[in-house]
Amino acid sequence: MTFTETILKWYEAYGRDLPWRRTRDPYAVWLSEIILQQTRIAQGTAYWERFMERFPDVQSLAAASEDEVLRLWEGLGYYSRARNLHAAARQIVALGTFPDTLEGIRALKGIGDYTAAAIGSIAFGLRAAVVDGNVYRVLSRHFGIDTPIGTTAAAKQFGALAQSLLPPDRAGDFNQGMMDFGALQCTPRSPACLTCPLSASCRALESGRVESLPVKKAGPAVTERYFTYIYLRCGGETAIRKRPSGDIWQGLWEPLLLEHDGTAPEWPAWTSEGTLTPLRLGVKHVLTHRILHADFYLFVTGKRPPLPEGFRWIPESGLDNYAKPRLFELLLDELF
Repeated sequence: MTFTETILKWYEAYGRDLPWRRTRDPYAVWLSEIILQQTRIAQGTAYWERFMERFPDVQSLAAASEDEVLRLWEGLGYYSRARNLHAAARQIVALGTFPDTLEGIRALKGIGDYTAAAIGSIAFGLRAAVVDGNVYRVLSRHFGIDTPIGTTAAAKQFGALAQSLLPPDRAGDFNQGMMDFGALQCTPRSPACLTCPLSASCRALESGRVESLPVKKAGPAVTERYFTYIYLRCGGETAIRKRPSGDIWQGLWEPLLLEHDGTAPEWPAWTSEGTLTPLRLGVKHVLTHRILHADFYLFVTGKRPPLPEGFRWIPESGLDNYAKPRLFELLLDELF
């Protein structure tokens, strides 16, 4: 039995039963692929179901406001995915139909080669291979490839290999089988080699390199940032602002932020004119390549203090109407 036949047979027996796999609707497939970028399936499934319930088709998603989409996305992180999803929905509506070619799918906002191949193969049967972390791992181990992933050379080498293994008429099943095989059988740590149907031909197993493959390119250095948030309360209202472009959480809403070097923030003079109370100190919030250290304070005053441009005063009861980063949600958990 060939490598491809083995993966397909394994997928038929052990592939995950996921709701978006019960349809060929390109909208549902596309939505799942965007949500599952940088998100575990266990978490992403609930979000996919909520999105499908709230926006059952691309027209309803395109008609929504950006704030509506971001609020539903809260907790998933990487909010540019949500903004791209919204923009692409409007592209699709303008086109009149979901594009059914790789070139057309790739032209949508936020779609790269991997996502275009996944949508194209699953929804339209296009013969295009996907190469994600799971696929890199399976191919690297089975064929004994030590080219560091994350490099241009690896993208070309693994992409060509994956493409050569695609069956002519079951590209979608093979792609999903490879992803599931890497997630369930050929796992990053302690893979199930004893029960692996590919063990007899696995070069990594033969040479004792299972734990050392794939080879990973060194990632960027982790940076640390220090935030002090002040939640303002004045007559049942609070002040928030939309975060600007060019930084994390673009377009999400937050209270007054004092960013500093980790020693102490420069407190505004007006904090002496009310009651400043620490809510929670020393919160550590980890993002990709960033560690945020945050302190939360509540400031109660009877007079609105002067704030930088861009802040708006809203009733505290209306906070749920604004999309917020998870760190702000943690502050609200402490407060309420």
